[in-house]
Amino acid sequence: MNGPWPDDIFTEPPASADTLANLGPLRPMAGVWTNDTALDEHPVAEGAKQDKYVERIELQPIDRQTNGPQLFYGLRYHTHVVKPGEVETFHDQVGYWLWEPATGLIMQTLTIPRGQAVLAGGQASPGDFRLSVSAARGRTDYGICSTSFLEEAFRTDSYRLEIEFHPDGSWSYVSETTLIVKGQGSFLHVDRNRLEKVAEADPNPWLKIANSQTRSER
Repeated sequence: MNGPWPDDIFTEPPASADTLANLGPLRPMAGVWTNDTALDEHPVAEGAKQDKYVERIELQPIDRQTNGPQLFYGLRYHTHVVKPGEVETFHDQVGYWLWEPATGLIMQTLTIPRGQAVLAGGQASPGDFRLSVSAARGRTDYGICSTSFLEEAFRTDSYRLEIEFHPDGSWSYVSETTLIVKGQGSFLHVDRNRLEKVAEADPNPWLKIANSQTRSER
């Protein structure tokens, strides 16, 4: 068969209960993060507009996930964004970051409540200081799916997210989304921020149960 997988597509591999210890290049992202220095450049009727925003991202470990022999460790995330001084949501996003140790594959799933979903992929190794994932419209593996309105008015042709980890423990990102705006043409929608940790990640559910059973047996 194609790819690095065995002919046996049903048997699951052995796996650790400790997701945090097996996140590879995603480990520095685990936890709760925030900052108020973010900047969003997006299309408007007049052309382009920049907005500052306040962002909170929570990334918590999940139990291992398998597709038969394919094994992932990952983080479930929720991004919530408001404009400075406001309480109404400016942007909301949920999804997963996944790491496949056997191949070095990293993936981000992205869903927003305006009718759009993305699966972006890339390659990385434990200890990398930079991560990159991307997706393109029309692809059936790492692609972009949108509502009919977004396809017509704000078509998303490509998505790329670059992450950099810093020596002080913070991390930053630059998100670039190529849009085709009806009546205006191509527009590069850019978001950027540098995030500071405000809380550590919790253990994943399987590990919590395993630790609880170990304590009860003592």
